[in-house]
Amino acid sequence: MNITITPGPLSGSLRVPSSKSMTHREIIAAALAKGQTEVTGISWSQDIEATCRILTLLGASMKKSESPEGITLHIEGGLRKQTGLLTADAGESGSTLRFLIPLALISGNPVVFTGHGRLSERPLTPYYRIFEEKGISYTTEGGLPLKVEGKLPGGHYELPGNVSSQFFTGLLFALPLADGDSLLVSTTPLESKSYVDMTVDTLARHGITIHTRGEGSYEIPGGQSYKTGSFAVEGDYSQAAFWLTAALSGGHITLAGLPDTSLQGDKAIVSLYREMGGFIEKGPKGLTAETGRLHGITMDAENVPDLVPAFAAMAAVSEGTTEIIHAGRVRLKECDRLHAMAVELAKLGARITEKPEGLVIHGRPSLSGGTVSSWNDHRIAMALASITPKLTGPLTIEGAESVRKSYPRFWDDFRKLGGNISAAGG
Repeated sequence: MNITITPGPLSGSLRVPSSKSMTHREIIAAALAKGQTEVTGISWSQDIEATCRILTLLGASMKKSESPEGITLHIEGGLRKQTGLLTADAGESGSTLRFLIPLALISGNPVVFTGHGRLSERPLTPYYRIFEEKGISYTTEGGLPLKVEGKLPGGHYELPGNVSSQFFTGLLFALPLADGDSLLVSTTPLESKSYVDMTVDTLARHGITIHTRGEGSYEIPGGQSYKTGSFAVEGDYSQAAFWLTAALSGGHITLAGLPDTSLQGDKAIVSLYREMGGFIEKGPKGLTAETGRLHGITMDAENVPDLVPAFAAMAAVSEGTTEIIHAGRVRLKECDRLHAMAVELAKLGARITEKPEGLVIHGRPSLSGGTVSSWNDHRIAMALASITPKLTGPLTIEGAESVRKSYPRFWDDFRKLGGNISAAGG
C-alpha cells in the first residue's frame, strides 16, 4: 500500500499504544504462571500476535476481549509438553524469537522456529554458543529455520552485551524455572541495559527474584514459580517519539498514557528533544509538545536504538548539525535503519553523511516532498511521516502497510490529528 500525505500541521490528543516491549514481557510472564492471569491495556500488532501464537503452541491458552482502553488478554498459564515436533512462526519479530527460544527448551518440546522478512538474517550466534556449551541439540543452516531440542539447565551463562539485550531477556525469563541456580554474565559492556532493567522489573512484579551483581551480572535462583494476577501495560515512549516529532515539526499534540516512572529507555526522547530546544511539558492530560525551533546535538544511541529513525528525521529539519553515534546495531533491525534513513531523507533534500556507527545530519528549515520507501520497516514509515509538516510538497510513502508490525492504527491516528492522507494499492 502506498499513501500520499499533503503537508499540514498536526494537532489534538492521542492515547499512545501500549509499550510493545512491555507487552511482550507481561504476556510472557503471564503465560509462565500456572493459573489465570489478566493483562490489560494491550495494543495489538503483528509482533504481539507472534508472541501469543508461540506461547499458545507451547501450552498456554489465551482469550482476548476489547474495550476503549485496549485489549485484555485472559491467560491460563503454564507451558506443557506437547505431541511431536512443534513449528513456531515468529513472523518478523526479533523480540519474539529471542525471548522464546529459551522457553521452548524449558517447555520440554522439540521446536522449529521459522520467520519472515529479515528475521532469518538477524544474529542468533550467542545462543548457538550456549547450546554447544550446555549440550543442547540445535540444527540451522545459518539463521531460520532453527530446530532446538533439549533441557536448559541451571549453571553459568555468558553472553556478549554488545549484540542485543534480547538474549539476556530470554534467559532471564527461562532460568528461574530451571533446576539449580544460575549466573548470567555479560562479557562486554551491556548495551541497551534499560531493556534488561525492564525485564528484571517485570519479573519482580510476577514473583521472580533476580539478584543484580554489578554491571551486567545477574544471579538467578532456580526452581521459582511465576505468580498470577492482574497487570496493566504502560504506554510506549518509542511510539510517542513519532508524535513528538510531528508536534515539534508543526502542530500541538498531547499524548496520554506515558508514566513518568517508566523504566523504558526510550523515555530519553523527551530529554533529547528538550536538549534540542523543543517545548515538551507534562500536564494533567499528558505530555504536550508544540512547534518550535530546534537545533542539532550529539545523540548517543547505544541504549536507545529504536529512537534513531524518529530522531534522524527530526534532526533533518532542525538548525545546525546533529551527530548520531554508537548506532551500529541499528543496521541489524527490520532493515539497515541507518542506511535507510540516510537514503530516504536525502531524496527529500536532506544533507546526511552515513558512517559505520552513525549519521551526521546537517539540518535544514524544510525539505521537499517526493516519493520514499518504508523499506518494509514500520519505524522508517512512521519517522518519514512525522516530519511532513516541514515538507514543501506532498510525500508518498511506499509500503505504508509496514506499520502493522507495531502500530496498526498509526494512519488512523494520523488522520485523527488532522493529517491529510490518500491511499492506493490496498
